[in-house]
Amino acid sequence: MAKMKYGFVLPSGDARTAADFAAEAEAAGWDGFFVWEAVWGIDAWISLAAAAMRTQYIRLGTLLTPPSRMRPWKLASETVTLDHLSHGRLNLAVGLGAIDSGFEAFGEVTDRKQRAELLDESLELLALMWRGRPFRFEGRHYRVDVNSKTMHLPLPPPSVQQPRIPIWVVGAWPSQKSMQRALRYDGLLPQVLGEDGKVRMSPVTPEEVRQMADYAAEQRAEVFAGQEPPPYDIIVEGQTPGADPERAVEMVRPYAQAGATWWLEAMWETPKPENVLARLQQGPPKSGLL
Repeated sequence: MAKMKYGFVLPSGDARTAADFAAEAEAAGWDGFFVWEAVWGIDAWISLAAAAMRTQYIRLGTLLTPPSRMRPWKLASETVTLDHLSHGRLNLAVGLGAIDSGFEAFGEVTDRKQRAELLDESLELLALMWRGRPFRFEGRHYRVDVNSKTMHLPLPPPSVQQPRIPIWVVGAWPSQKSMQRALRYDGLLPQVLGEDGKVRMSPVTPEEVRQMADYAAEQRAEVFAGQEPPPYDIIVEGQTPGADPERAVEMVRPYAQAGATWWLEAMWETPKPENVLARLQQGPPKSGLL
């Protein structure tokens, strides 16, 4: 069983709140601090930049970024800038996004197939742009040709983290296409499809995490045949009672035993900042876990 890490998701708040809470999270022993990326709202990357300036060790990221509604080169600029500012502490979490968060209101793409195509091409482009070198890319939605004739300004530096900034990708179990996309990168944000083919709203169970972890291990062993596969994260989220550490540990332990490597404390339904801060300061439910 891999050692579990613990992240805290800020459900709401401005950039100053993000900076203050990130510093509190680091002091309380959390391993990661994450913010929501809104269609229209407080900017996630400015919030994370503020958090980076107040912290030294804690990892930072979004939960989550939908590349289908972004220019990949803008996202590449934001992420590599934060990667350098934080000295290599960024994780990028991506998925199709929740269209009821404002996609339709602002004319963003809502078709699932098209969003998936844009996600795939964006991820390929990010990996290329993070190298900080000229490149050529031709896809269905994006065509990019960066060379000495088309670019007369210095190229941005490569990412601090190599071979790339870690990318966590939503995978909808048991969809082979969705799972294979997630396995091409560095971590899985698991979802489960119901019998109707739609994402189930209830939380993923430890047994489902075990099934996905076994599938990931099998698939990655084939890809890296004869070699030791690089580490791969499986990230689950939920809410534990900080005032009852033993109960909190008992809630998380089955997921760790099933193969999850990150627990994200997500208080999405807690509107009061003082309640969020109180839980954050209680620290992660790590006592007694490997």
